[in-house]
Amino acid sequence: MKLIFSVLSAASFFLCQGQTKYDALETNADNNTLLWEVSGNGLSQPSYIFGTFHLMCKDDIHFSDALQRVFAKADEVYMELDMDDPAEMMGGLKLMNMKDGKTLKDLYTDAAYEKVNNFFKDSLQMPLSFIPGMKPFFLMALLYPKMLACKNVSGIEQALIKIAKEQKKAIKGLETMEFQSAVFDSIPYEQQARDLLKAIDSIGAYRVYFDKMLQVYKNQELDKIESLFTDTTFGMQDQQDILLDKRNKNWADKLKAILQAKSVFIAVGAGHLPGEKGLLNLLRNDGYTVQPLVNK
Repeated sequence: MKLIFSVLSAASFFLCQGQTKYDALETNADNNTLLWEVSGNGLSQPSYIFGTFHLMCKDDIHFSDALQRVFAKADEVYMELDMDDPAEMMGGLKLMNMKDGKTLKDLYTDAAYEKVNNFFKDSLQMPLSFIPGMKPFFLMALLYPKMLACKNVSGIEQALIKIAKEQKKAIKGLETMEFQSAVFDSIPYEQQARDLLKAIDSIGAYRVYFDKMLQVYKNQELDKIESLFTDTTFGMQDQQDILLDKRNKNWADKLKAILQAKSVFIAVGAGHLPGEKGLLNLLRNDGYTVQPLVNK
């Protein structure tokens, strides 16, 4: 359920650094924003949370003036993973395969395997013989580019990494590839295989769902993002506790120490933000003031 784009020039980010370091930002009238300020609870300086979309058309990615300002203020950048660490990312490739030598052929009937293989071979030019042991949920991510009406795709995280490097900001991860791999291992491979086959069988409807998710994201409608994530047809309702809730709790616990030490810019998938067990509410429950910021 894994976000590239025309980025505003790095010079505009540096101009922001000339402003007063902790000047007030305009709060949003409602929760329809992807940008949030975390303050209070003994913090000497605020930090900021931004909801991302892991894969988009490059031309659709734009950063608001407010986001540029808070990014420039932050001392460090935290993402779900340290995507700037080649060793971490390369090591993660080994973790994409299923445990105990299990292969995709073990999960499907001959007819179902042939259907999945034909789809990957014809639509993605990648027969399953190239990736015989890959976890089905990782294979699901390979479908996402087919959902977009453009050829030039990337993720918001990649754009932020580029700017962070130009501003010489450290990039860190809230979790590791090893941890994420273990999360996927906790969901039965048979269930993952069924979900992958379901998406292929309903690729037209899945494309409509993905486009709706993208439009809701662009409109910054967090409540609707939450409802789409719990959609009974293509959402992650059955795995929400594993894929969202428990990870949100782990991140909130880690952030208690991180937020006390310095001002950080936190960029995580927008689906992690809303809801009772979302990251924003968990931080409020821990005593922080969490405010929506205008992000236009």
